[in-house]
Amino acid sequence: MNNTAIDYADFAEYDRRQRGIELHLVAAFLGGLAVGLIGMLVSGRGPGWIDQFYEPYVYLALSLAVGVSASGFGWALLTTFLAAVSTLVAAMGASVLRGDLTFDVIGGSAAGLNWTLTLLVGLGLLAYVTRRDDAWGDLAAGTIGAALIADVLDRATPGFIDSEHAFWPVPALTVGLLAVGLVLALRRRARARVRALALSAVFSGLFAVGLATFVPDWVPLVA
Repeated sequence: MNNTAIDYADFAEYDRRQRGIELHLVAAFLGGLAVGLIGMLVSGRGPGWIDQFYEPYVYLALSLAVGVSASGFGWALLTTFLAAVSTLVAAMGASVLRGDLTFDVIGGSAAGLNWTLTLLVGLGLLAYVTRRDDAWGDLAAGTIGAALIADVLDRATPGFIDSEHAFWPVPALTVGLLAVGLVLALRRRARARVRALALSAVFSGLFAVGLATFVPDWVPLVA
């Protein structure tokens, strides 16, 4: 009888885990639909700062939340891809409602769309890896922070690829501070937080230097 009770407990735990995976899949799908739909409905219909923050940072936040809450690496891959694709489908549906059907509603172009989807899935996988309490977790958290800071540098620096004059200084500083806060939140120990922040600074600095090398007549950041 004791062995039977143990078996039932194991089956109950397995059932709870499966239900959790199912709920996570549904939540990723519905979250992507909501983010994509709202993004297209509010795009261009409010203050400029809404568009600057929404794309890509709300999309990235969804991917990070889905990845870090996944029950395994394979599930993180599946759910972040599902969330990204459902975001795209919802954005396309919303563009139809606005009378402007296009396949590059996210990313600005076909290449930009592919890059955005790859980035969303990649950051979701890195978010899952941050659950590790070792150097790999620190590296993953540092890479996430560097990706966000590098995007801020790209958008805020005149002459860079995606530079936007209106993005500096308030939006850029706000997103930069949020990126630092995210890195701190992803690590639980003080030493791990320091290592992750250091990696973020190094990686984003290397990105900025490398990008500036290929930008002709680059000038330093100005207000």
